[in-house]
This record gives sequence, structure tokens and C-alpha cells, in this order.
Amino acid sequence: MIHTAGRPYLVHTLRLLPNDDLRATLAQWCNENGIEAAAVVSAVGSLSTAMLRFGGRQESTMINGDLEVCSLSGTLSRHGMHLHLAVADRDGHMTGGHASNGCVVRTTLEIVVQEIGGVRFLRKHDERTGYDELFAEPITP
Repeated sequence: MIHTAGRPYLVHTLRLLPNDDLRATLAQWCNENGIEAAAVVSAVGSLSTAMLRFGGRQESTMINGDLEVCSLSGTLSRHGMHLHLAVADRDGHMTGGHASNGCVVRTTLEIVVQEIGGVRFLRKHDERTGYDELFAEPITP
């Protein structure tokens, strides 16, 4: 286990608009606001397209339709993000995985983000896993 302590900081309420791309919009917001570390607390809304990468796969799968966002969780930073998304189609069938570029808002997507003070989230290659993983480092406010 790797542990780094931070402290609660600002809580942000974001509302993404029709045709906004989930990852692109959040990345832009993180960059514009100098977000060093944050976590998604809550998300509700809808997508017209979800791009999900399922566990153990390299490619993403496109899902189109009237999709309700049932869950969005993950870490955010101006240095990168890691998001998991679960959506339900019009028949209530759930699908979830890693949220890739191309998740497009249908009507609205309301996201509450908890910023974390005293910590910087970086994404670095980890030799143990072979992936870019979260490396949290303490910073002076």
C-alpha cells in the first residue's frame, strides 16, 4: 500500500451541457482552475454516447442511445484523471467500465467534485502493473 494524506478543501459543483465531452470538459476545467487533486463525489445526468473500456481490454466500446449516468467515480487533476462510469440504457440494462474520451452529454451532467488540499495527483508509469497509475505526493499549499 502507498499512503499520502491530504485535507478536504473546496467543493465544486459542475454542470456539463448538451454535447460536452466528459473527459475533455473535466480536463479543461482542471487545467483552468489549477486542480492538483480532487475526487468525484456525485454525478447524475445523461449521455448520448458512452465510450467505455472494459477490464482487460485495450480498446473502448461505443454505446449510443438515451443513457442515464448511474455512477461516476474517480480522481481528477490537471496532471491527469482516472474515471469509471456506469450507465443504464432505456431498458435499464447497466454497463460500466473505464470512461474514455468520447462520452457525450445528452441533456445535462451534474458533477460534485471534492478538491483535496496539500496533495498533488500525478499519473506515472508503474513497472509493477505496466500502466500509468496514481502517484500522490504531498505539496505545500
